[in-house]
Amino acid sequence: MATTLERSSTSHLRGLRCRGCHALAPADERYICGECYGPIEPEYDLAAFDAETLRDEIERGPLSLWRYAPLLPVAAPRGHFTVGWTPLVEAPRLGAAIGVPRLFLKDDSRNPSLSFKDRPVALALARALELGLETLACASTGNLAGAVAAAAARNGLRAVVFVPATTDEGKIAGAAAYGATVVRVNGTYDQVNRLCARLADEERWGFVNFTLRPYYAEGSKTLLFECAEQLGWRLPDHVVIPVGSGALLTRTATAAAQLRGAGLVEEGALRIHAAQPSGCAPVSDAVLDGYRPVRPVRDPVTVARSLAIGAPADGDGSVEIIRASGGSAGSVSDAEVVDACALLARTEGVLAEPAGGVVVATAKALAARGAFADDESVVLYITGNAYKGTIERSALGPVVAADADEFRTKYAEALA
Repeated sequence: MATTLERSSTSHLRGLRCRGCHALAPADERYICGECYGPIEPEYDLAAFDAETLRDEIERGPLSLWRYAPLLPVAAPRGHFTVGWTPLVEAPRLGAAIGVPRLFLKDDSRNPSLSFKDRPVALALARALELGLETLACASTGNLAGAVAAAAARNGLRAVVFVPATTDEGKIAGAAAYGATVVRVNGTYDQVNRLCARLADEERWGFVNFTLRPYYAEGSKTLLFECAEQLGWRLPDHVVIPVGSGALLTRTATAAAQLRGAGLVEEGALRIHAAQPSGCAPVSDAVLDGYRPVRPVRDPVTVARSLAIGAPADGDGSVEIIRASGGSAGSVSDAEVVDACALLARTEGVLAEPAGGVVVATAKALAARGAFADDESVVLYITGNAYKGTIERSALGPVVAADADEFRTKYAEALA
């Protein structure tokens, strides 16, 4: 193992803690626990912070995720594009439509490659540059491919991205345009992930899903950091999160614990809810079936392909977090997803990929079950933009001649 590398001078990183045996190791090149081979993640000395000083430092920081440098494990890479500090907007029209009076959208589709994946990739990139790696690699269902390709292009690295052959071409075309080598594989995401892991180990690539994961996953917690700051240093009462691998959900819980531990927010309940499509809902099904262990989905089939991960790495951890927070879950049909995407666009002017429809449809289902009180704040994570995916063509009206009478005839119902 290499010695510990230089860190941001403001970070209070203590080391890498194993989630299995809880051993604490130095923050060096390791990416799994040397004692039990379990997953490891950064741990910080939260008691070392003075809350008022830390809050002032954050508020003076850049309008990006790097404003939270004291709670991140690596320093910002020089010259990288701005990632994070996306808007948290009230959504009263959507809220009225789905029965949630105090509704907010965390619109992370505004990031450079149009998805929240730019956040974890920014941390993985910073770590790869520290280690002197020349290639970034990933296994992806679409959004991560674009984020890795864009980050590599910006920093002069090579990118190799592996995706299931069924991935939306609109998403992977962007990755190819950034100059990445895009490898389409006949298989599920889990099979693609195993292939990439083997090749990355042999080729010494920076594999963001695995060898860089202790740092990569930390980027996801910055969504809740921003939500808390944007709400006046308060946690929302509820957050509804799209679940693929489960990393975004588990790191949301990590973020809440760190915000409380550093004194940035007051103690208070944050109920965490999982949103998955019924064609691939291993976490939601486990929650709705009494918080049982996750059962992998062998052949995911859903319009929300970015969430089609049948064996989520953080699946069981997500279920335990949801249970502990007092949260719940939704498993929604493709028809509900498509309708929810249209409703979100029509009421709030946000054009989200199907994962956003999964979140909206889940929030509607939770509201119908009485999960939210009228005075409670509910934040929906909108994690990707539909412009690079497949937009439902049935929403388009008929083609008409350049004739006013034909227009009035064919569009009378639409304009009534």
